[in-house]
Amino acid sequence: MPAESRGGVRVDLQLASEAGGLPSAAEVGHWVQAAWLQQRPAEVTVRIVDEPESAALNERYRGRRGPTNVLSFPFEAPPGVPTTLIGDLVLCAPVVAREAAEQGKAADAHWAHMLVHGMLHLQGHDQQEAEEAERMEALEREILGGLGYGDPY
Repeated sequence: MPAESRGGVRVDLQLASEAGGLPSAAEVGHWVQAAWLQQRPAEVTVRIVDEPESAALNERYRGRRGPTNVLSFPFEAPPGVPTTLIGDLVLCAPVVAREAAEQGKAADAHWAHMLVHGMLHLQGHDQQEAEEAERMEALEREILGGLGYGDPY
């Protein structure tokens, strides 16, 4: 799918899933833009995949078996190479849909949460330590609230 510009973030959306109920390019762009907390232009690739691709990437890059909801791959250019690319997000459509159903959430709310979560990782946030997790979750709540969604936790 061609790249879409959403304000300060250009989104290259790649649909590699046969699943139904996927968010539109406009929704993905809106959610990604809402989670971009910096004042500089950025570019991100969002790839929506099925379970086999998610599982392969999860095992290769995180050492964990099975598919996962979202993987974030931050990009750092070599010194002296100008780029606006901040990284890639890979979301597993069947996992996101299954989690939304299991958690009693609207599908769009969970898609928004996973994209916001991934974008925060691309900006250096993580949840390895309890304090960091609290800060990241507070940001997620604030961003999602601004989008009209309730507390994802």
